[in-house]
Amino acid sequence: MSSLQLLFLGSGTSAGVPMIGCKCAVCASTDPHDHRTRPSVVIDYNGKRILVDTTPELRLQCLANKVESIDAVVYTHGHADHIMGLDDVRRFNAIRQGPLDIWADAPTHETLTRCFGYAFREPDPSERVFRPHLIRRQIEGRFEIEGVTWTPIPLLHGRMPVLGFRVGAMAYCTDVSEVPESSYEHLYNLDVLVIDALAWHEHPTHLSIDQALRVVDRVKPQRTYFTHIAHGLAHAATNQKLPSGVQLAHDGLLVEAGL
Repeated sequence: MSSLQLLFLGSGTSAGVPMIGCKCAVCASTDPHDHRTRPSVVIDYNGKRILVDTTPELRLQCLANKVESIDAVVYTHGHADHIMGLDDVRRFNAIRQGPLDIWADAPTHETLTRCFGYAFREPDPSERVFRPHLIRRQIEGRFEIEGVTWTPIPLLHGRMPVLGFRVGAMAYCTDVSEVPESSYEHLYNLDVLVIDALAWHEHPTHLSIDQALRVVDRVKPQRTYFTHIAHGLAHAATNQKLPSGVQLAHDGLLVEAGL
């Protein structure tokens, strides 16, 4: 059976962990699992690597995890912690000596254009400016990357519609406060579910651990990894409290699922 690998480049909340100016136990922790950059993953299959979101730490994340090639980028939504590393993909343009497909829904493409309009212009051979070379691909339903189907999963991030994605027997759902009823059909029969779990307490734009566990209990994946983790959750102590088959993700974690 063919498989995919999912590498967590980042597993933290929008402020990262440690947070600037915070002296809490987790921010001061020496456990490397408590050091979390902004949320992003690389999905690897058939010898190709697909990047989901471009965080502000993208360059450092790729160096730390020895990611030296990317074949496409897919976006969940247009918030700063998910897009602000876009300029760094120019290095992957140079390595592949060609453009990269950028997959996003219409609102996210609008945000990318507003912030990075220069990156979507056709390069002028007379210019000696090193910038990204990107091709827009609009998500309007299921789509294929390198021969594999990606299924968008509509989610809510507060009142903002965002996307999760199912690829094979894996679903990636970051920045979620509610899973619409019609989206649950995409979350059954999973080897791996990655889902937002910000903190123990409830939050208007993210699932709490208890809310995320209710999703897990309903769809019953084989394994679940929580992401978009805030500084209230110590990695080791929190994992001891979670049920079997459910763990906090951490930067650099590599997991496998059926394709």
